[in-house]
Amino acid sequence: MDIPSSRIFTILGIPKATAERKAARRKVVAGSRGQAVIGMLKLLGIAQEIVANSTASKAKGFDAAKWLGQWIERPQPSLGGRKPADLLDTPTGVEVVARLLGSIESGAYQ
Repeated sequence: MDIPSSRIFTILGIPKATAERKAARRKVVAGSRGQAVIGMLKLLGIAQEIVANSTASKAKGFDAAKWLGQWIERPQPSLGGRKPADLLDTPTGVEVVARLLGSIESGAYQ
């Protein structure tokens, strides 16, 4: 996603040590933090779908994960200048960001 893993853990509200321990034991992150992980995966899926549906010549080979990682860290005017990453700690915030991605696909925002 072109974001340091430490930043992803911060966005998701998961301590790095916890994430590493869970991964080593092949365990899932439960509760609200698990929902945050699912939310991030949902957004990645939306970004990949936008690219897959694009007819632009530049869409072929476009790295949706890298773009999403960069995009969630940039303040967005449609979010009142907030970064999408700042909203990913709740299911409602994830939905707001998902709707914004949908607006980008429709051409309402860039």
